[in-house]
Amino acid sequence: MVQEARDTDTAPAPGPHFTLNPFHINFSNFLSHVGVSQDVTLILSAVVVGALTGLGAVFFIWLMHQISLGTDWLRSAIGMVGGTLLAMGSAGIVVGWMIDRWAREAKGHGVPEVMEAIAMRGGRIRSPVAAVKVIASSLTIGTGGSAGREGPIVQVGSALGSMLAQWLHFSDERIRTLVACGSAAGIAATFNAPIAGAIFALEVILGNFTVRYFGVVVISAVSASITSRAFFGDVLAFHVPAYPLNDVRELPIYVVLGLLSALVAVAFIKMLYSSEHVFDAWRVPLYVRTAVGMLLTGVVGLFFYDYGILGPGLHAIGETAAMNVNLSVTVLAMILVAKMLATSLTLGSGNSGGVFAPSLFMGATLGGIVGLAANHFWPGIAPNPGAYAIVGMAATFSGAARAPITAVLIVFEMSSDYKLIIPLMLATVLSTLIAEALHDESIYTLKLKEKGIRWQRGRDIDVLQSVTVGEIISRNFDSVPADFTLPELTERFEQTHRHGLPILDEDGKLCGLLTISDLDRALDDNKPSETTALEIGVPLRDLLVTTPEETMGAALALMGTRGLGRLPVVDPTDRSRLLGMVRRSDIIRAYYIALARRAEIQHRAKRQAMTNIDGTIFTDFILEEGDKAVGKRLAELSPNFPKACILVSIRRSGRLLIPHGETVFQAGDKVTVFVNTQDVDQIQSCLRQNSAGQEEHVAEHEG
Repeated sequence: MVQEARDTDTAPAPGPHFTLNPFHINFSNFLSHVGVSQDVTLILSAVVVGALTGLGAVFFIWLMHQISLGTDWLRSAIGMVGGTLLAMGSAGIVVGWMIDRWAREAKGHGVPEVMEAIAMRGGRIRSPVAAVKVIASSLTIGTGGSAGREGPIVQVGSALGSMLAQWLHFSDERIRTLVACGSAAGIAATFNAPIAGAIFALEVILGNFTVRYFGVVVISAVSASITSRAFFGDVLAFHVPAYPLNDVRELPIYVVLGLLSALVAVAFIKMLYSSEHVFDAWRVPLYVRTAVGMLLTGVVGLFFYDYGILGPGLHAIGETAAMNVNLSVTVLAMILVAKMLATSLTLGSGNSGGVFAPSLFMGATLGGIVGLAANHFWPGIAPNPGAYAIVGMAATFSGAARAPITAVLIVFEMSSDYKLIIPLMLATVLSTLIAEALHDESIYTLKLKEKGIRWQRGRDIDVLQSVTVGEIISRNFDSVPADFTLPELTERFEQTHRHGLPILDEDGKLCGLLTISDLDRALDDNKPSETTALEIGVPLRDLLVTTPEETMGAALALMGTRGLGRLPVVDPTDRSRLLGMVRRSDIIRAYYIALARRAEIQHRAKRQAMTNIDGTIFTDFILEEGDKAVGKRLAELSPNFPKACILVSIRRSGRLLIPHGETVFQAGDKVTVFVNTQDVDQIQSCLRQNSAGQEEHVAEHEG
């Protein structure tokens, strides 16, 4: 099984490849030959990436503004409700079609895709991504989609850095570096925050603070910031008063704000990904999902039209931080929930945009709620509710992104307010720690985890982290009653040939674990024959256990701490309820499952790395009972296939199979086909029951 998956990964992908350097000239070597060192080449490349990203940000903001003006004209022509819904629905259709046709990486908020490229593809990002991301995000945000502009420009900058590095034939390490440069440049150009942009790239994108990376990333961020300032001027994102820490007795209030920010951040993560799962499970074309998501966002936003629910809401953030709003705590709470819902609908349905600005919006609103409440009860201690809005922005973003340094610096740079640095750091760190305790993954890494990628310091870590205990648990296990005596225990071990058995009480509850070593020690010590299993075994209170939700990597680490050969699997809500056992033999099985998944991820990454310029695509079809292909051999169906068509692989029950003439299709098979775009319907009609009415395939277009 694993060998088949490996063979698939190493086989050359069909179809023509598009390259950024058609003459195959190694410009990096050429520059070295003319006396330009590798370090100077990297620095110059960082400057170029920063300048290009800055220009890209300028164009992106201009295009977004033009689309916004067009939306305003439509509203004035046919009315607020009709104009808003027509503009947003139409934008959703176009965005969904573009993403599905040219660059599925542009779907959603973009940063996880950059992180995946760094972890799995050496930083290589396909060239169409930048163009599609700019247009799709401009349409999404310009017509009123609830999303931020930082995610798109980070992905655009990263794509530009990757393209330049590939053109120069850089190594994987240097490609990753220029991808990080593009990410830093994106934040710096969009928010006029070069310091925070550099830290964001190191803390979130690379996960690695080293002098090697820091220098070129800062250079790129400065280059982008200079470029954007040439067009927009040195303008702060928010104009707010310089709030001081009025009284040391305010600090407990900021602690409460940090706790609430963590709760809001975790709620946002769960709502966003729940929305994405619901839309992904809806078997209709992507452009239908994106259109419906935009329409639902429009409905939510129209109820709170004056409060920044539609669009990124940056002006509303500034007004809240300056407390230029006269709203009650109840209304602010409704606005907070509405923004969370609108953002989840926009991005969860597949539209393009970022999560940074919405996180700031929610944080500012939450801070306004806490500030108003504190001012109402303790006006002498908390005279400035706007200060809590500023701190809430950083704390909520950090709770969602797990990036406390970036959060502190970016809010400081965007507001130019240093006086709040102590409560800012306090609330942000608390929010990050509490959010990590409540939810393992950040808003960026959760998408990677769902793809089987465990992110740590810019790399995909232990393969066993992609397999859960529940997937390989042995539910048929032998056990011993707690009152079994030494002779009975000896007989039980001889019968089962096990080296360790769980001890169960008369109600079937787990109360301990007995190993053959425990029995041998009892016999060597001449314990009375009436000695029971519970007296010589390890009691439940001292027992190391795991749960079905734990990863096999964590379970293996737990077993390794004491050299255990087995681990009881218990109900997470009831430690005494035994669900099964994990043994050393199960680890091998988990490893093979993980290898197969890794092979599939790498195979998918190589497919995405291809850019086919002749209209060919990879398409996946999931077969169901009753479909034409189910029960038939490939040789029977192939005469009806399009001429330019290759069946690449079949995913069946966790195995990756290479199809051949005698392969029999089964229900549940995920069939990957390489075919011309115009022949998709034909191949679908050969495999599916009703090609017109059942579109259960998920097409991944490669250009």
